[in-house]
Amino acid sequence: MLEPRSAHRPTIIYRPILPSDLEALEQIHVSLFPIRYEREFFLNVVRGHGIVSWAAVDVCRSDGRNGELIGFVTTRLVLAKESEIADLIQYNASRKDATLVYILTLGVVEHYRNHGIATSLIQKVIKYASSIISCRAVYLHVISYNLAAINFYEKMSFKLMRRLQKFYYINGQHYNSYLLVYYVNGSHSPCTPLNIVAAVAAYFRGLIRMLASKLWRNEDRHMRRWPKCKEANTLLVTRNERIPGAENSALECV
Repeated sequence: MLEPRSAHRPTIIYRPILPSDLEALEQIHVSLFPIRYEREFFLNVVRGHGIVSWAAVDVCRSDGRNGELIGFVTTRLVLAKESEIADLIQYNASRKDATLVYILTLGVVEHYRNHGIATSLIQKVIKYASSIISCRAVYLHVISYNLAAINFYEKMSFKLMRRLQKFYYINGQHYNSYLLVYYVNGSHSPCTPLNIVAAVAAYFRGLIRMLASKLWRNEDRHMRRWPKCKEANTLLVTRNERIPGAENSALECV
């Protein structure tokens, strides 16, 4: 594949991956990923057998190779109940049609990066997932050392949900993986670390309010039962008065 000149300003369009993209699709996968994919995978992509995909192509290449694949994303629709993140999705278990979109691969040729192509491809995936009423989330795995990819997905509002030990086995070595999720159609995680922190904070706020309220009532009763002064034979504080500073001391406990 010829590389575009650095001064070239690409005109990118997006379309489904076609059978004519087979060779370029294989070449880009080999150049970008440490994992080797079987020929059957690429055939399923270009034929649309169980895989939904989008291609990015430059229609104004200076070398005349207009329409050649320079970026792609491949996905698969899976049942939520059969996925590894079923416990991270809130849905009605009695409904058996809840689905998820799993991102298989995403790639952009090096010299076409920093043009927003990967962002546009992921946005198409999210739009596709959101258009499916039964879909609850888009998710994927990223190898742990690919910090650029992790940062990219987090900027796209994906949530880093889990670290999976020894998820990948590449060239005789194990690598960890991160699982990232983007929720759609009103779905959300039933219990994330953020949810736990928020719940604990809410509990302690309620506890502090309850204690402050009890302290206030006790102090109010104490003021109403104040003993009489022997010399003046009158109450030091009447029922409608409060000891100066009592209100401030109570507020400091809140």
